[in-house]
Amino acid sequence: MKRLLTILVLCPVYAFAAPVNVNRADAETISESLTGIGPKKADAIVQYRKEHGDFQSLKDLENVSGIGEKTLQANEKDIRFTDDLSDKSSAEKGAVAVDKKGAR
Repeated sequence: MKRLLTILVLCPVYAFAAPVNVNRADAETISESLTGIGPKKADAIVQYRKEHGDFQSLKDLENVSGIGEKTLQANEKDIRFTDDLSDKSSAEKGAVAVDKKGAR
């Protein structure tokens, strides 16, 4: 039991990711919160957002270089487009777009 507790304490905090608003978060927060998104991809997300405006769906994120369908599917439950964590509709709309693309 003591060993398990020690392991849990030593685990990186980012391993327990929380939902992140990709329209407001900085690159560091995005890279720590999403699986498969490192600092370079997170910077690309922030840069794309600055140049093109807020993301509305997961499909919009596919326009960012280095972000593909598999990455989005792995993170769809943690990606938010508003600060309202109870609003799952924005992530669900994006998930539909990803699923439709995969079905073609």
